[in-house]
Amino acid sequence: MLNFDDDRFLRIQRGAVAHTEGLRATVATLLEEGAENLFFMGSGGAGILMQPAHQLLRTTSRFPAHLLNPAELMANGCADLGAHSIVVIPSLSGTTAETVAALEYVHARQATVIALTGHGGTPLADGADHAFVNFAEDDTSCEMFYLQSLAIALAVLEARAEAPDAGSLLAEITALPELLLEAKRSFEPQAGALAGHLADVDYHVVTGAGTSWPEAFYYGMCILEEMQWIRTRPVHASDFFHGTLELIEPGVSVLLLSTEDASRPLCDRVEAFARRYTDRLVILDPAECELPGVSPRLRALISPVVLATLLERVSAHLEVIRAHPLTTRRYYKRVDY
Repeated sequence: MLNFDDDRFLRIQRGAVAHTEGLRATVATLLEEGAENLFFMGSGGAGILMQPAHQLLRTTSRFPAHLLNPAELMANGCADLGAHSIVVIPSLSGTTAETVAALEYVHARQATVIALTGHGGTPLADGADHAFVNFAEDDTSCEMFYLQSLAIALAVLEARAEAPDAGSLLAEITALPELLLEAKRSFEPQAGALAGHLADVDYHVVTGAGTSWPEAFYYGMCILEEMQWIRTRPVHASDFFHGTLELIEPGVSVLLLSTEDASRPLCDRVEAFARRYTDRLVILDPAECELPGVSPRLRALISPVVLATLLERVSAHLEVIRAHPLTTRRYYKRVDY
């Protein structure tokens, strides 16, 4: 595969799922000790990747779960945040300024912090009450954060006896690294073609629903915009028909990330419309990915993981086609904004 190291990918993702039992035990203990709510709180892309886990708790559990932007939290506050709160903070670097500030903010309110990070010896890893460190980099962090936050959500459901299959789903997660690698290999021929489509124009409507929406949002903003300087319009499939549909005409690119969860009909509706009005519709459907042995229930939960692992292959081709490395930025390390 182009610009890819099989062993490195497996090492990182195996390390990510190896934290499953530790996360499970930590969450169970905190609930036993009287935790009353949970916050997912990441900056930028890391925060977006927490959305599927938050959605799972919001739709399945009566345990209060919140998804907050750290900068907005510190500007506005939150009445529910306090000594009985669990705060999950992801940061690949462990040094993101807003994230480190949020760590200090929630600790001042006596909340307990679980950190998910790719690097130890950093302000986030060292300052958290419970740090789960697994080396990763930009091209492997999506799967890691999706899977670890999913493990946290399932651990809540298990501890509260709100999902009889939570334990078996947690066990299934550990087999995913090898399956994701095979998915990448199978998708490689299609990845180059999709990269060519994305490189052909500099504006794309990117859409999805349910668990696929966060990946649509993430890929549009953090990969195509930040790493490739390609203009995008990420829009949730349920909002597509409240404005964005008027922009669709021949030549307008629509990238639809479908899902295997209950929100799939929302994606199907966009597909039916876009097929009528544009010749540049591309659909990436996790249901077409072979994942031997994975239960339908888990497949529905890991649509964003599958999409992320396939889109990484697209990005690898895209940076070559456009002669624009994914690491090239204009403003990323500047401090004047």
